[in-house]
Amino acid sequence: MDCEVSPQLTIPAAELKWRFSRSSGPGGQHVNTTDTRADLSWNIRDSLALSEDQRHLLLTRLAGRFLGGVVTVTASENRSQLRNRQIALAKLAALVAEGLAPAAAQRRATRPTRGSVRRRLSAKVQRSATKQQRRRPTAE
Repeated sequence: MDCEVSPQLTIPAAELKWRFSRSSGPGGQHVNTTDTRADLSWNIRDSLALSEDQRHLLLTRLAGRFLGGVVTVTASENRSQLRNRQIALAKLAALVAEGLAPAAAQRRATRPTRGSVRRRLSAKVQRSATKQQRRRPTAE
C-alpha cells in the first residue's frame, strides 16, 4: 500500500517497513491472540521518492522525530490490524506533509490602536467603580 502525501509526492510501499505486535486496550480475548498494533517505519535518507531539497528539509524539521534517518509511526487505536495500518499511513502522510509545508510568515509586532486602548482603560475604570460600590460604607 503506497502512502500518498500529496498529488506530487507518493511514498512507494517498497520503502515502508511494517511491524506488528499485540495491542493494549479493549478487545477481550481477541487482543491477547492477534497482532493488531502497527508500527510503520520509513527511511528518509535512503528514500528515492524525495528530491535532495525535500530530504534536507525533512531531516532538519523532523530532527526530533527520527532515529538514524528512520521515522517511525505507531497506531494501536483500533481492534483491527487493517484499520491500524490505514491510521499509521495517514499519520505518516500528515507528518511528512507538515514537514514539507512552507514556513509561516513572520509575525510583525503591532501597537494597539488608540480606540482599543481607550476602551480597555474605560472598562477598567467602570469595573473599579462597580467594585467600590460593593464595599461596606465607612462610619465617619
